[in-house]
Amino acid sequence: MLAAQPPARTRLEQVLRQHRRTVREFCADFQAAAEELGERTVVSQRQAGRWLGGLLGGLPHPATCRVLERMFDAPAEELFGPPLSERARSQEMRQEDAVRTAEDRPPAQRDADRPDASNESEVAMAAVESARFGQFAEQSNIGPHTVEQFQADVHRIVTTYPNRPVYPLFVELRELRDRVFELLEGRQPPARTRHLYLVGAVVCGVLANSSFDLGELPAAETQARTAFLCAELAGNDSLRSWIRGTQSLIAYWDERPRDAVELAGQGWDYVPETGTPRVRLAAIEARAHARLGDQRAAEDALSRADKAREQVIGEDEPGGLMAFPVAKQTFYSASAWLWLGERGNLERAERAAVEAVELYGQDPPELRRLGELSLTRLDLAIARLGRDDLDGAAEQVQSVLEAAGQRRTDSVLRRLRQLTNVLHRPNLQSTPLALDLRERIASFCDSARTPERTR
Repeated sequence: MLAAQPPARTRLEQVLRQHRRTVREFCADFQAAAEELGERTVVSQRQAGRWLGGLLGGLPHPATCRVLERMFDAPAEELFGPPLSERARSQEMRQEDAVRTAEDRPPAQRDADRPDASNESEVAMAAVESARFGQFAEQSNIGPHTVEQFQADVHRIVTTYPNRPVYPLFVELRELRDRVFELLEGRQPPARTRHLYLVGAVVCGVLANSSFDLGELPAAETQARTAFLCAELAGNDSLRSWIRGTQSLIAYWDERPRDAVELAGQGWDYVPETGTPRVRLAAIEARAHARLGDQRAAEDALSRADKAREQVIGEDEPGGLMAFPVAKQTFYSASAWLWLGERGNLERAERAAVEAVELYGQDPPELRRLGELSLTRLDLAIARLGRDDLDGAAEQVQSVLEAAGQRRTDSVLRRLRQLTNVLHRPNLQSTPLALDLRERIASFCDSARTPERTR
């Protein structure tokens, strides 16, 4: 004996069952109808499942409504509403039978039965259509509480990101992104849509950063591209600028300094409404120029970073990870001088790194940027090795190995390996302390091959 089918949840699901169509067949029918109407819209099986289950919270896009109304000859409001009662369904089926019977009659007789369309009926129909659109425009699947919750979630994540293990935050960010994108598939007023795109830009931007910290650079670039698209749709230059900086940073660590310079230049074209994105862009560009050995260009970029700092208007929104404090600007300057090499530049690098370590140390422990501080200490260690201060370098490496155990990032591992190359210089190879440092770094990096998500 066949199990009874659960009751339909929407009129649309009821109609599909009546026509004995599967969800996959419905999606194919929808695409064919859309192409016939010239509408550029499609529906996935996942999205169709939400429609059938009444989970949309309103009506979809007008183009989607037009396609569905063409397919089923019924208003979208009815299709997304509750299913008809059994009595109403029986009446509907009798009407359909009557229509089919009438269509079998001779054309002349069918035409004789049709009333002439009058101006009055046309005007009335136009009014009904306008009213239908008004009902559609008023609908929203997002309210003030949801907006406030998104703001609170984003602020909490970007504030704690620099101090917490990366992978748990990555999981949380992905769930938040899915909620935002799901709401964007529904219906809301333009102002709310813009807000959702703003949230999407921030979340995907931080997802790009977390993917980068986990060592997945191609995934980071994909997330950054999506973040930039959301920032474009939101029309926000601060986010456009910040995301271009993130793309430049990914290229820098991916051994593509020329791409890093180009991306930083693209980000400079956007004048941020508020905050420090331009300071960050110029500082990243300085490091990329330095890595290319172009001292004049690096110095020019460092100067532009200082000028941009003087011109900052307002605070970074939402702050946290997305802010570029003086400590980080000073750390980036140290990196640039370090890449340029030569004694004078190494002295500048050491002074800047010492200053940056002191500035980072002024933050309260719960907000201290552990990854950035570790990278600053490694720059300081390499600068000290440049003047054969092995003991001073070892002190910084020890601090990094202790702190990085709390928050491992790919950039710290890369920098540790670069420092190991310095420890292989002929004047250090046979030194017991240098040998000990190499072994400890190798052991730390080997243990870090296990993905952070399993710890």
